Amino acid sequence: MSYKAPVEQIDFILTHVVPFPELARTDLYREASADTARAILAEAGKLASNVLAPLNRAGDLHPARLENGVVRTSPGFAEGFRAIAEGGWVGVSADPEYGGMGLPQALNMAVAEMMSGANLALQLNPLLTQGQIEALEHHASDDLKALYLPRLISGDWSGTMNLTEPGAGSDVGALTTKAEPAGDGTYRISGQKIYITWGDGDVTANTCHLVLARLPGAPKGTRGISLFMVPKFLPDDQGNPGVANDLKVVSLEHKLGIHGSPTCVMSYDGATGWLVGDENKGMAAMFTMMNVARLGVGMQGVGVAEAALQQAVAYATDRDQMGPIIGHPDVRRMLATGRAEVFAGRAIGLACATAIDLASATGDADHAARAAFLTPIAKAYGTDMGIRVADMGIQIHGGMGYVEETGAAQYLRDVRITSIYEGTNGIQAMDLVGRKLADGGDAAMRLLDEVLDGAKSAQGAHPDLAHQLWQAAETLREATHALLDRDMPARFAGAVPYLTAFARVLGGHFHLRAAMAGGAGHQALARVFMARVLPHHAGDLAEALAGADDLTGLSDAALAGDVAA
Repeated sequence: MSYKAPVEQIDFILTHVVPFPELARTDLYREASADTARAILAEAGKLASNVLAPLNRAGDLHPARLENGVVRTSPGFAEGFRAIAEGGWVGVSADPEYGGMGLPQALNMAVAEMMSGANLALQLNPLLTQGQIEALEHHASDDLKALYLPRLISGDWSGTMNLTEPGAGSDVGALTTKAEPAGDGTYRISGQKIYITWGDGDVTANTCHLVLARLPGAPKGTRGISLFMVPKFLPDDQGNPGVANDLKVVSLEHKLGIHGSPTCVMSYDGATGWLVGDENKGMAAMFTMMNVARLGVGMQGVGVAEAALQQAVAYATDRDQMGPIIGHPDVRRMLATGRAEVFAGRAIGLACATAIDLASATGDADHAARAAFLTPIAKAYGTDMGIRVADMGIQIHGGMGYVEETGAAQYLRDVRITSIYEGTNGIQAMDLVGRKLADGGDAAMRLLDEVLDGAKSAQGAHPDLAHQLWQAAETLREATHALLDRDMPARFAGAVPYLTAFARVLGGHFHLRAAMAGGAGHQALARVFMARVLPHHAGDLAEALAGADDLTGLSDAALAGDVAA
């Protein structure tokens, strides 16, 4: 089964479902016309379908390997990355002053989805580089920008993010990596970082690490963390890779999936680094990178789900068991539900990206608040949905899905990490019910008002769909008010189901918009979503409001199996 980039589906959402057309009416994105968007999507689709997808299986079967301290990538990956770089795809949304296209994040995320569906292991490289570009654009000195941004944007160099340590995972403030001033404006970085995606490779001339470390006398916790640029090779006077820096890859992780993506244990032994941003403000700079990456990871989930679904449909069409199994009701249920969920996840992600773009273009606080509110939803729902659909793809293949030669299992193995990347989905949900509801629910209520207005306007054309969505949105509104009255432990205990419920209501909203704008196919898909996905929101919200007493009332011993404890 060959992956086909879903160019037409993405274009429909950008044109009819999310407010992407508004961007062309702003000064910042006046070049982002419908014709420009279609041309970008078409070219990126060709790259994903014809160049990157054929390399995906080789990356799984022939993982990246460490040889004499150098990472050797999977067959064809170097050529695949050069195609990405030479097409300008690393710099889709980067500043034109440094060689970027300056296009909206909505287009960048659409391209990221297609590349992820084609080859997630390889797409992780430009995703992280784009995040580093974003952090440098906002926080680096002019000298660092001038040196690094053109080379990162061109794809000559690649970027990473170094947060996690053996004793500091989600609790980033516990990190122990040190930064000592060298007296010449540079710093000496020492420590170990783990789980560094694309921490090394042979696809670019230099690998540039953004490393979180602590300066002498810095405050404890996240308030005392600074950010440093630490390249693999120190740039010479002409800005070319020079002598090797004092860092190395200790080992590569042996992972469940994404075998073509080298996940490195990195050691820094007095490596030369440059401060990015202000001292002790590293987390603010790193979050600039992480927020872009979070949305990007959500789109990775959507991309892999699309690829897994395409293969499942092809198999179900060809597999004959008393007729092609695509006609069997339960197989059809799985395929239809999967297609409806992929549409919802894609629309939520592109809506989030468009909100980011409108905030950048207008400076409007409401757009910024919407983007912030949608980011954890897009990340968590996109990846959870990606896992569900990839798992469903195996089920549709039956026993053959469990056999590696079909490739169905690779999608599930690859996408499984996405719900952990960039803050686990539990952390995303806690962020949603904590920081994102700290405005008293204003951003949430504005979104729900939009959903309710959309349902009202659709009552004449699609009364059944509009009524279902209206009821769900009202239930979610009531639950949000109730959650706002809870203390944080109670909110956190129900955070994941609350996020899922919100995503399902938003999915219904975007399906209804598609049904209003599209033909019979979009209307039929909306009916599937409203009948088979949206109703789960009621159970989600019941759990979201259950509080924490039942969880805290169960002892650790009971959790371990001693029910008498």
